[in-house]
Amino acid sequence: MFKTNHQYYLYIITNTKDGVLYIGVTNDLERRMFEHKNKLVKGFSSTYNLDKLIYSEVFQYINDAIKREKNMKKWKRQWKINLILEDNPNWNDLSKDWFK
Repeated sequence: MFKTNHQYYLYIITNTKDGVLYIGVTNDLERRMFEHKNKLVKGFSSTYNLDKLIYSEVFQYINDAIKREKNMKKWKRQWKINLILEDNPNWNDLSKDWFK
């Protein structure tokens, strides 16, 4: 049986510490962050200048990533902030060195 190793990412981006939060899912986090940083896709993230990756999770199956995304979008803002603070207390852009 042929087995592929796909990875899917749930991610949170912002414009500044304690700023607007956007939660998304992708199968290519580097490509997606390039799109966000260069405003290649018009919409919520480009309107609010959301281009700093502050949190991500990896999933083997797309359905798990989408389920987590839908669940997190229902969370209170403070719950999302608490999750971010656990791994990234300074809200550093985790993708800042990807495109130099």
